[in-house]
Amino acid sequence: MLNPTFVLASASPARRRLLQTAGIESVVKVSDFDESQVQINDPGELVQVLALRKAETVAEQFTEALILGCDSVLAVNSEIYGKPESPEQAITRWQKMRGQTGILYTGHALIDQPHNKTLVKCGITEVKFANVSDREITAYVATGEPLKCAGCFALEGKGGLFVEKLVGCHTNVIGLSLPLLRNMLIELGYTVTDFWQ
Repeated sequence: MLNPTFVLASASPARRRLLQTAGIESVVKVSDFDESQVQINDPGELVQVLALRKAETVAEQFTEALILGCDSVLAVNSEIYGKPESPEQAITRWQKMRGQTGILYTGHALIDQPHNKTLVKCGITEVKFANVSDREITAYVATGEPLKCAGCFALEGKGGLFVEKLVGCHTNVIGLSLPLLRNMLIELGYTVTDFWQ
């Protein structure tokens, strides 16, 4: 039996690159789900609901696919950070984040249409930020990189210079936990190697 088409319900180039690095070619379909519809204060619950909504929105366009939706937020001192809305907000956030330890939550929703099953899980990684200077923060925000990322940093980019330590899955911080995805596929009856290109 042929494996279903693997669909990534995300506009994130970093998530697509992670899948490609792991040998999984995906069809990218951006959900355009309006995240403001979901108001939840628990970060773990929030990312799981958002990941599921994104996957469900894209699933309407397919009948026999495996659809992965993801969403990430960073929580620092009980404050939830998604993508910053402006450079000024990114600078303010970094001034609060520096020297702190945050928790990066990534929700993963996998809709298996051939078997009519859905799994939703959350990956959690602890992130210790360096005590960066105001000058470094301003220069980093000026690159534009933090404006595209939950938590105002890209671990796989220049932001990696400002992360001192990770406890947990590092790919989770990039937006998709590869070990968690593998376990979810196994739970649905697949083997990750089935999707290698």
